[in-house]
Amino acid sequence: MIYVKRVYSPPQHGKGGYFLVDRLWPRGIRKDEFHHVAWFKDVAPSHGLRNWYQHDPAKWEEFKRRYFSELDQKPEVWIPILDAAHKHDVILLYSAKDETHNNAVALKAYLENKL
Repeated sequence: MIYVKRVYSPPQHGKGGYFLVDRLWPRGIRKDEFHHVAWFKDVAPSHGLRNWYQHDPAKWEEFKRRYFSELDQKPEVWIPILDAAHKHDVILLYSAKDETHNNAVALKAYLENKL
């Protein structure tokens, strides 16, 4: 299973691999507190796409289309997450305030389609 979770929410203990999928490290989070988390910043949307989208829900469908196109061009950045999902639960961590229109939610849909 693939789950998404806001990085600022209380941690859940249990089996699974944690992947931070944001290009920028979340504000207020110390890296040494997240030693168990793999940071996959290259799987995040490009700077250009992020700047265009700006978390505007009206652009959500077009954002996903463009983001999926970017992911199609660089499978080496998401295949390790997919491989992990074949072995155990995967938790995609993100820092956006919008819990339904963010890159982790889009990435989850993309990866589930690949499973």
